[in-house]
Amino acid sequence: MLLLHRSLFFLFLFLLPLPLHGSAAGDICIVGSGISGSSTAFFLANYTSDLATALSGGRLRVFERRAKVGGRLATVTIAGDQFEAGGSIIHPRNLHVRCFADLLGLAVKTGGDDDWLGIWDGERFVFQTLRPLPPGSSRLRRKLHALLNSLRLLKRYGLSLLKMDRFVQDMLQRFMLFYNGLESRPVFDTVEEMLKWSGLYDLTRRTLQEELVDAGLNSQTVLELVTVITRINYGQSTSISGLAGAVSLAGSESGLWAVKGGNWQLAAGLLKAANATLHLQEGIDSVETTVVATPLDEVDITFSPPISIPPRKMQHTHTTFVRGLLNPEFFGLSSVLDIPELIGTMELPDIPFSSISVLKKYSEEDMTYKVFSRVKLDDSLLDQIFSTRKETIRINWPAYPHYEAPEVFAPIILDGKQLYYVNTFESAASAMETSAVAAENVARLVIARLPLPPRDGAGAGAWLSSAGDDDQRADL
Repeated sequence: MLLLHRSLFFLFLFLLPLPLHGSAAGDICIVGSGISGSSTAFFLANYTSDLATALSGGRLRVFERRAKVGGRLATVTIAGDQFEAGGSIIHPRNLHVRCFADLLGLAVKTGGDDDWLGIWDGERFVFQTLRPLPPGSSRLRRKLHALLNSLRLLKRYGLSLLKMDRFVQDMLQRFMLFYNGLESRPVFDTVEEMLKWSGLYDLTRRTLQEELVDAGLNSQTVLELVTVITRINYGQSTSISGLAGAVSLAGSESGLWAVKGGNWQLAAGLLKAANATLHLQEGIDSVETTVVATPLDEVDITFSPPISIPPRKMQHTHTTFVRGLLNPEFFGLSSVLDIPELIGTMELPDIPFSSISVLKKYSEEDMTYKVFSRVKLDDSLLDQIFSTRKETIRINWPAYPHYEAPEVFAPIILDGKQLYYVNTFESAASAMETSAVAAENVARLVIARLPLPPRDGAGAGAWLSSAGDDDQRADL
């Protein structure tokens, strides 16, 4: 009989006045049903030989304080259409998430690579890409349009574009090491070990701006293009740490995709595939083996005996969805037709938002927009930005850490025993794929330390080669 507990560790959740569930001996409990928690559940089930038998009567349980799974993956509905409210885009080289979608049979959609971008300095658009071509344009015309856009960017930012791409590709090449097979990839006890092994640790010690200056980027590129990207993707300036900044820049590349109907389906599907017992709007009063898969920074969780983690501030992103029409006068323009479809902003104190994007155009006078800002936008300000508003939805997300080099990481093993923390990795970078990579390592750590019998051939190499289509993987 497999003895699961090392010593009993009590966990009290006071997130809400929730009914409490006492776990049985042998249970593995995961707190949080977002991509971190659902990935951990999936990898535990996928990497263990008959998990149900190995738990000797225990179960794999996932606890979620909300009424729906997904965590920071969520959607809103406007005019009958669903739009991403949380994690929205997935990079083509995000192999775990790509394979999750393939395994679960989820349909995906790709984003447009020719968005009409305008960079606004609070008074005028200092740079714009070309307006998009009309639907149905020929392939030759689309290629010419893409070439002209590239030339326009090159004219303004010069060789800094190539240097920025080299910086991002170097980061991605190092990150790809986390997909190596188990024979060449150890189980890591700390985030620092993970990052040093992959060659990414030094990027967490300095700011993105410092890294890009050393990479040879000119100041105009950093102040305009790079700043726009970091403000859109992380709501922060180029003073963020270098690794988070590199991940942010990767999120501006072509080939980005999402799940049709909402990325939250990834979490729901993984929990089902893991055969996990889901507890919605329930807390836990005691646990033996626990994986915390939610940021501990702004939740009221009491541990006994207490744990110690370094303080970490979360960066709140205020997401405002508006169905209506932008006011061209606010942007110093005479016609709404002259407003770019994606408005990025520079790091200036008087600019009230980070970005505005068109999500859907119903007509020339009726569109749905998504606005990112660091603080709540009140009605009076929205009425200045928009000439009409039919519907407004506001969401305040503690979306990701506030990055500040050099980064300090909480332990993965919080009590030295059987309490694990997936989201400590977010202090390096926050994305769906980084959460999956961190979850896979924690699952392997749990399996090794309980121990649980590993499945023959389990590991990233076998998992990635068994899911998805070869042609699709060739593009990742």
